[in-house]
Amino acid sequence: MNIQAEKLIELVKERHNPKKRRAKFICVASGKGGVGKTNFSVNFSYILSSVFGKRVLLLDGDIGLGNVHVLLGLSPDRNLKMLMQGVEVEDVIQHFENLDVLLGFSGIDTFQELEDLDVVTVINKLEKISDDYDFIVLDASAGINENVLKFAVSSDATYVITTPEPTAITDAYALIKSLHKLYKYENIKLVANMCRNKNEGFSILERIRRSCENFFSFRPKIAGVLPESGNVKISVRYREPVATAFPADPYTLAIKEIASLETGEIIKSELESFWSKLKNFFKVKG
Repeated sequence: MNIQAEKLIELVKERHNPKKRRAKFICVASGKGGVGKTNFSVNFSYILSSVFGKRVLLLDGDIGLGNVHVLLGLSPDRNLKMLMQGVEVEDVIQHFENLDVLLGFSGIDTFQELEDLDVVTVINKLEKISDDYDFIVLDASAGINENVLKFAVSSDATYVITTPEPTAITDAYALIKSLHKLYKYENIKLVANMCRNKNEGFSILERIRRSCENFFSFRPKIAGVLPESGNVKISVRYREPVATAFPADPYTLAIKEIASLETGEIIKSELESFWSKLKNFFKVKG
């Protein structure tokens, strides 16, 4: 067993030590690109921080092809490269409203940079500041590679994003298969994106779950279904999350539901509406 594998196994054991209080690490991954993974990561993280009032750090873990900064309108000057050069995490973090962001970078300039990039080291650095957060969301790169697998198995849960396209479904299943075969990792939540309706999305996710049950004897959880929305592309051009540009868009509302399931909390606006209706009821009765 090589040193990297040993470090990863030790990290996984430490991550799931119930005696240690720290943020919940969530990896967002996909079997292939073009399924809306990073848009989900950005909006999910923003909603956790703004709607649910959670302390959230979003990490762009797409090594060499990071684009979270584009979706948030941030400057990529401070990024993971600095972290690998020994700069403290706190000095690299940027902010989008209440959301803390650790940006990736585009392009790799030298072979030395490739050698310096160590996901386990990044995770360990995040561990040291994890008590400052409720959630640390890791936006991994698309596909199946060593970095994606490391981010996933180091996390408390991994959201796997897919779409109705047959290739996306096949590749999502392949990612889940790799995580299970190599690491017996089963903390997986499924999201179907770009769906015409909920029935289409749930049908896709149930198909993946049945395959996992038949071949691996476990059923990933269903996180939710996201509708196809033209406002997603528009918000990218605006360089801001859909959740801020179009807060009432069905896509935004669907992610709020997923975040509500993740936190186990009712959306604040709905909770306030409930209490308002209850007060009005008693006023009428009185």
